[in-house]
Amino acid sequence: MSNQHPSCRKLVLSALCCVPLIALGVLAGAGTLAQSDESSNVSKSTAARRQERGWWPTKGDPSRKEYVGAAECATCHPSQSDDFRRAAMAHAATRASDSDFLRHYDHLAFPIGPYSYRIDSSDGKNIFTISKAGASHSDVLLWAFGNGRLAQTYLYQEDGNFYEAHVSFYPALPGLDITPGHPRGQPPGLMEGAGRPVPIDEVRRCFSCHTTASTTKNQFDPQNLIAGVSCEACHGPGAAHVAAAKAGNYELAVASILNPAHLNPVQSVDFCGACHRTPQDVALDSPARIGRLNVRFAPYRLENSRCWKAGQGDARITCITCHDPHQPLVEDPAWYDSRCQQCHFAAGAKKSDDDHRTACPIGVKLCVTCHMPKFTNPGFHFAFTDHWIRIAPPGGLLPD
Repeated sequence: MSNQHPSCRKLVLSALCCVPLIALGVLAGAGTLAQSDESSNVSKSTAARRQERGWWPTKGDPSRKEYVGAAECATCHPSQSDDFRRAAMAHAATRASDSDFLRHYDHLAFPIGPYSYRIDSSDGKNIFTISKAGASHSDVLLWAFGNGRLAQTYLYQEDGNFYEAHVSFYPALPGLDITPGHPRGQPPGLMEGAGRPVPIDEVRRCFSCHTTASTTKNQFDPQNLIAGVSCEACHGPGAAHVAAAKAGNYELAVASILNPAHLNPVQSVDFCGACHRTPQDVALDSPARIGRLNVRFAPYRLENSRCWKAGQGDARITCITCHDPHQPLVEDPAWYDSRCQQCHFAAGAKKSDDDHRTACPIGVKLCVTCHMPKFTNPGFHFAFTDHWIRIAPPGGLLPD
């Protein structure tokens, strides 16, 4: 599920794509939780970032009582909260009984040779069944990962262990197909074909990116988590902030919450990389460096581009240059032209004397369709935008 670790490469890969960026900048002030005192202008692994002072996404040391929930945040930040509720991150994971897709498609089926898969939803239960020649095995789906814009993958439990269902829902079909990372051949048996057992460490890492406060006091606690990526997943637990604000101590309120908008450009991209993988996260996972696999890791791809290398330290080339994390992902390629034109110009256009970036000889429209092409892995039924900004000839090889 999580982009951060190699073992999560298989688990709910679909849900990673539907998450555009980490939510930044809701609350005012950098506060004492900012990382600038201990973080240089060098990209780091997420594991290293979590060891630094203050809040960082996916940290699990605060207690559950330090979290107040998004509804409390909305009392002072209604516009950001309303917008964010429509964003994919807010729905990165839900209980299966709350899945809009499972409610709408209450009977789903998919065959693999002599095996038949079904998800039947009624009365608040989602029953996942695999059958062959009159024999069957069923489980109750517990979690749905991914908001379903691209795909949605399901978890169930047996004997206290988590399993990832062998089939996922793809709205492009619409229907079921093999979960990304699972073998596409005929399964050897009912139990093996039902799903993949997921080690608890992997489960914890995946929940940490798709939900909020799933690990508190460094203990995995899925019963008391906040579904989806909420305000506090990015800004840190808000109880102290809210208490100080209600007491009228606004200086303490500012100091008690993290505003990621005050991070420097490298830290900002690493911040998103806590769940979308930093360059160092990918470097530590050699199999993920294959272009076909790592195209979904936007921070890694971005920092390999000439744009990043030429403008490192320039706030015009961070994730939030193009993506407002409080808003749904903008799908219109034309919208991004103005972002590109902050640095690049049409040939012959007037530009500032200190801006020596190469002008595009083709034009200034639909830039991303040429320089950030989409890439589809076979069987995924959705495409990733490649953030390795470059001159990308149609049909050219995907760089690693």
